[in-house]
Amino acid sequence: MTTSLQDGQSAVGRAAARDPPLAAQVCGAAQGRGDARDPAPAPWPPVRAFVPPADAPRGIAADRRKKKDLDVLEMPSIPNPFPELCCSPFTSVLSAGLFPKANSRKKQVIKVYSEDETSRALEVPSDITARDVCQLLILKNHYIDDHSWTLFEHLPHIGLERTIEDHELVIEVLSNWGMEEENKLYFRKNYAKYEFFKNPMYFFPEHMVSFATETNGEISPTQILQMFLSSSTYPEIHGFLHAKEQGKKSWKKIYFLLRRSGLYFSTKGTSKEPRHLQFFSEFGNSDIYMSLAGKKKHGAPTNYGFCFKPNKAGGPRDLKMLCAEEEQSRTCWVTAIRLLKYGMQLYQNYMHPYQGRSGCSSQSISPMKKGCLRLGTHGSPTASSQSSTTNMAIHRSQPWFHHKISRDEAQRLIIQQGLVDGVFLVRDSQSNPKTFVLSMSHGQKIKHFQIIPVEDEGEMFHTLDDGHTRFTDLIQLVEFYQLNKGVLPCKLKHYCARITL
Repeated sequence: MTTSLQDGQSAVGRAAARDPPLAAQVCGAAQGRGDARDPAPAPWPPVRAFVPPADAPRGIAADRRKKKDLDVLEMPSIPNPFPELCCSPFTSVLSAGLFPKANSRKKQVIKVYSEDETSRALEVPSDITARDVCQLLILKNHYIDDHSWTLFEHLPHIGLERTIEDHELVIEVLSNWGMEEENKLYFRKNYAKYEFFKNPMYFFPEHMVSFATETNGEISPTQILQMFLSSSTYPEIHGFLHAKEQGKKSWKKIYFLLRRSGLYFSTKGTSKEPRHLQFFSEFGNSDIYMSLAGKKKHGAPTNYGFCFKPNKAGGPRDLKMLCAEEEQSRTCWVTAIRLLKYGMQLYQNYMHPYQGRSGCSSQSISPMKKGCLRLGTHGSPTASSQSSTTNMAIHRSQPWFHHKISRDEAQRLIIQQGLVDGVFLVRDSQSNPKTFVLSMSHGQKIKHFQIIPVEDEGEMFHTLDDGHTRFTDLIQLVEFYQLNKGVLPCKLKHYCARITL
């Protein structure tokens, strides 16, 4: 009985806290006295001891919990001097701060292909660059690093391909691919990647370059290149291009103008007035791609196509397709866009490999001399009087020789590895099975020279100049024209090779 009464009085006290005026009356009446300012309370009638209702214990318990919570909230916050010794009830008992930090560089498996469609899987960190991937493949496959090895992004469903710049993060490139797209990374040589730093005169023809400000005297190609790398001045690239109309299959020939802020086209002939210029594309959120089969896939009027594609995954409708009249024009546009987008970063990419990563410079090794030793049947060097049969077949082991490929395939391979003067390969002739063809690049054009076999006193020789200069085998011929121009437009410099990963 006493406990129930005390609980009842406690409940009254708690009610008083919620309603003070009522509390004064109730408490005063319970104690037999009232407030002096209030009227005298009525006499308390004699009652039996207070018995709370049946559901009171649950209500009292709830009130106690509320009061406890209020007491906790009202307590001042005291900073914990040893947070590492405490743990939340929602975390593990042992704090992660007590353990050494794990490596934040997550690894991912990528697949890289070569021209012969062989592939190699690599486990790489998330911050690996394209140059690092190339370096890794060079070391794993024991290739000679002549700084022309390149990683390409190949998009077969829309027929596009681009060079992944050496500083780009490979995982970031892969993250922009759609789940159902059969895109690939290709590893091969690209001799034209930084050729514009060595020979800018081949990349910026005078009729395509103008300047926003007046210049004193003639501007050399080297000065044009320096202007691209400068943030204050820039040359303008201009000319006609075929543009694919959005949402249509038709193409329209329009006058375009390339500036640092983006690519524009004129709505009135060749006018450069601001009111006649309309914005076409910017570089920051787009990448520049080369079209591999523009005529077949997109109905382009020429084979010299390129396009802007947004960084994020998008369909063919998001592409801004263009095509030039000739290869030199396309090369000029694409090179200028790369320079305006990346600027000094490209120059740093070009200079960094030549600083040398090891004590031995790879430039001191001639890639063409490697593997050119003539071996006999027992593995020893042979004399000059070796049989003609051996002489005729020894070239098949050389990386520059491509057995039974067509003229079109040879041209595609040279274009893929860069239209730089002196890029070459040797192949079988399709028109004459007993002869060979030397296919090479010069002046951004591909030329083909027939290697004719001649017989003299029972021995077979190879010649390019109707027998004036003769060679016992193709290796001798290639080595000679690496050192001498002869009847060719330039010396042989870089061979096109198909590698296997």
